[in-house]
Amino acid sequence: MTMFLKTYLPCAVAATLVLTVLPGFAQSSKAAANAKVDLSARLIEAEANTALAAELAIKGRRAAAVCANCHGEGGNSVKPDIPNLAGQNPTYLLEQMRQFADGRRRFDFMEGMIKAMSPDEKVGAVLFYAAQPVITAPAKNAALAAKGKTYYDKICFRCHGSDGKGNNAFARIAGQQSVYLTATIKNYRGGTGGRTNPLMADNTRHMTDADIEAVVAYVSSMK
Repeated sequence: MTMFLKTYLPCAVAATLVLTVLPGFAQSSKAAANAKVDLSARLIEAEANTALAAELAIKGRRAAAVCANCHGEGGNSVKPDIPNLAGQNPTYLLEQMRQFADGRRRFDFMEGMIKAMSPDEKVGAVLFYAAQPVITAPAKNAALAAKGKTYYDKICFRCHGSDGKGNNAFARIAGQQSVYLTATIKNYRGGTGGRTNPLMADNTRHMTDADIEAVVAYVSSMK
């Protein structure tokens, strides 16, 4: 928790300043944020309507100006312990926003930020991020990454795909931040961190630290 506070505190201060001038948030009342809107249906509607998708993506881009303080411009984080949002599956990302908002994923700062967004800003944000390219770098240790690929191709591909791009139910992990990935896998393995998933817990239970290091080296370098 201390590490997260140190990381997010500057973000929280910056975000507070941005909230005072960002039109999309300034116009979003608490009532609008809690409106009985079926977000999944709204996303499906937008994905089937190019004009609506473009309109919502503009709102999402404005909302993302606040998120950029932690997750980076276009969703490519500059902090190794904060995840990239760029290229993430919109349905998956929208579900994570729901979980932060209703407390299934616990982080007060994220909860407050998401609750301040209107339904269209939420849908627009996931559409915006999904369309952004992920910035990756080659593995620093090619031999280690090769070991990680061998492990990944036996286990991880079954949910996250051979390309690491996941699907509506499972996250895109290709090109993800290495420190964030390491912490997340270890939290699933140990049942810590306040985030649970039986499938991930089962698949990480027998991973050694060396396995995790290798898989992270490979996954973080995937395009």
